[in-house]
Amino acid sequence: MRQKTEDRRESLQQSIRQMMGHTDLPEDVFLSAIEDALRVIASRHYGPEAKVSINIQLDREVITCHVPKKVVNIMQDYSTEIPIEIAKNIKPDVEIGDTLEVEINPEEFGRIQAQLGRQILLGKLREAERELIYKEFEGREGEVVVGYLQRYTGQDAIIDLERTDVLRTEALLPGSQIPPPHRYNRGDSIRCLILEVKDTMTGEQLIVSRTHPDLITMLCEHEVPEVYEGQVRVMAVARDPGYRAKVAVSATEDGIDAVGTCVGVRGARVQTMVRELKNEKIDFLDWDEDPQVFITNALKPAKIRRVELNENAMSANVIVAEDQLSLAIGRRGQNARLAAKLTGWNIDIKSEAEAPVSLDTLFKEDDEIDENVDVESEDVDTSIDVEETILETEDDVSDSVDNDSTSEDTNVSETVDEPVSEDEEN
Repeated sequence: MRQKTEDRRESLQQSIRQMMGHTDLPEDVFLSAIEDALRVIASRHYGPEAKVSINIQLDREVITCHVPKKVVNIMQDYSTEIPIEIAKNIKPDVEIGDTLEVEINPEEFGRIQAQLGRQILLGKLREAERELIYKEFEGREGEVVVGYLQRYTGQDAIIDLERTDVLRTEALLPGSQIPPPHRYNRGDSIRCLILEVKDTMTGEQLIVSRTHPDLITMLCEHEVPEVYEGQVRVMAVARDPGYRAKVAVSATEDGIDAVGTCVGVRGARVQTMVRELKNEKIDFLDWDEDPQVFITNALKPAKIRRVELNENAMSANVIVAEDQLSLAIGRRGQNARLAAKLTGWNIDIKSEAEAPVSLDTLFKEDDEIDENVDVESEDVDTSIDVEETILETEDDVSDSVDNDSTSEDTNVSETVDEPVSEDEEN
């Protein structure tokens, strides 16, 4: 009988050691959970008023439970009393009416109570794990964690996170946070952004995302040292998850090419991020304080003719050449949609033939016309003055010529009209 009891005790200790091997909880937390479970079982067996003391020494593989019992001559309640004959075997000098700490074997609680104790122990361990998970990840929203796909539950995915400082845990990747064209396989390594940390006893506590724009920002910090050190800043990100993203960057120091730094030599840095996002294309562009310049950069590779802003409505009319219209809009409007998200302006793209002439353009054209008219009028006045001078000169010359010709005619006439004498005729 004694050997059987020892076997049961060893089996209990082995079960506890196995349970400790399947969790990363600290030993003190685990021991506290065991004590709570055994105390609940003992209270069910000996009554809620029984003050059960439990001592666990895992290094010696000893688990002892003691319950206080009153020494009586005739026992009427097993849970709270002990006969004097049995009490003297434990303590020879005990007397009737004394209270004796009696050691009990946890295996004596019975199969049903043992199962109850196991469920209580698992519940306590699960509660302790959730509390430690919350403490470990509290305040870490926005960070990137690496995990492995464990399984799918409907459209949602369960991610087994890598070992942290405290424990290994699971995170929920909702179907709404998975890029539409992506489908992961069991065991795939996945980088996710911590979206939310919940302090709850039901469901998953960690909610992660693969579609959030900040995921690209964090990837830039991991892959581009200049971004991590603050020499290059990510100013804005717009994503069409799984297909394409636009990232506006700006250098905080002179002499640094922000776009070239993020792209890397032969595109090495951006290609690493593209592979992590399962071939989602990433376009880096220069950020600018001037909305017109920023919108122009955001709509690249299309060439923009002009940008007309309506600051009150936060809208922009973008005018492009006819052959650039489809390029500016993009496939299914993707380029224009991402540019609008990136800049925060409502963008309306039209060709030059479709675009109405704005008042600013009209005023500008009127000013240009007035300037041209003034210049032309000055030229006309000058030409008129020159012509008048030429005409006056020609009149003077004609007058002098007329006077000369008149004098000559007079002389001639006088000569012709003079009579000829007879002697001269002879």
